[in-house]
Amino acid sequence: MAVSSLAFPSRQAFVSRDVVRLGMPHLSLGGLSETWLLKELGHRHWMLLAKMAGRELPDFRDESGARVYAAFAAVSIREASLASFAEHDELVIESAITRISGTQFASVHRLSRRGRSAGVVELVSVFVKRRVAGRNRSIMRTALDCFPPPETAEPSFKAAATAARIRAGAFEQHFGFSRSDAREIGRLLINPCPSQDFNGADLLYFTSFQSFVDRLEWELLTPERGLTTQARDIVYRGNIEPGDRIVVTLSSVRQSEGTLAHWSQITRDSDGAPLADIFTLKRAGRR
Repeated sequence: MAVSSLAFPSRQAFVSRDVVRLGMPHLSLGGLSETWLLKELGHRHWMLLAKMAGRELPDFRDESGARVYAAFAAVSIREASLASFAEHDELVIESAITRISGTQFASVHRLSRRGRSAGVVELVSVFVKRRVAGRNRSIMRTALDCFPPPETAEPSFKAAATAARIRAGAFEQHFGFSRSDAREIGRLLINPCPSQDFNGADLLYFTSFQSFVDRLEWELLTPERGLTTQARDIVYRGNIEPGDRIVVTLSSVRQSEGTLAHWSQITRDSDGAPLADIFTLKRAGRR
């Protein structure tokens, strides 16, 4: 299975570097919490957008004064060693962001521990607003004119192009899974909890999607203990209202000792509308 690496951009004007001393809020069984990590990197992406726009805070609004939010279109994790982290460790996060098209922004976050690489995460966002107030199904893309023009595309930013191919069904293989081999192996019906799975913008939070897939994995595959995410691609396709139920479907899986890979799809239960494709590779980790 070929899962390409994400390189850290060599030239970026909008960057940050921080050190996080890890405690229980940052950890899960087996090492660094992937859910906490994505929440933290999503916040850094949001704050870097403000920096790029020359603002202290990311309070973006359209011409009518309505709030505009950065919705994530794709997440890509590569070469992660979450199991290497423990309580009191220092996690170093180096981040950079750029505008890659008229409506898309990509950030790359390089993780390290004691001077050694611990993974690279790429986040791709678009700005969105609601056509109808309070209605998540009315979400639409929008553009803001407070940012510098798009940079010449850097080869290190791959998640946006990969996500576009997957949404269009224009791929033969990804993470070693053939598109033509997808079938329903099993499914899990979930009623997302507003207080746990939605964010302050009243949208299903982007970090909830991978947690739903982990629940499916635990229910259907009984994974061996000690497996942590080494690589994951999340391609977002839609959102839901509080009260909507979702279906998480296992479409392809590959298991061997110390390794688990799968392709899962999330749809809205009421009408089958696609919400996400998630490709996952987990391996036994060690400190």
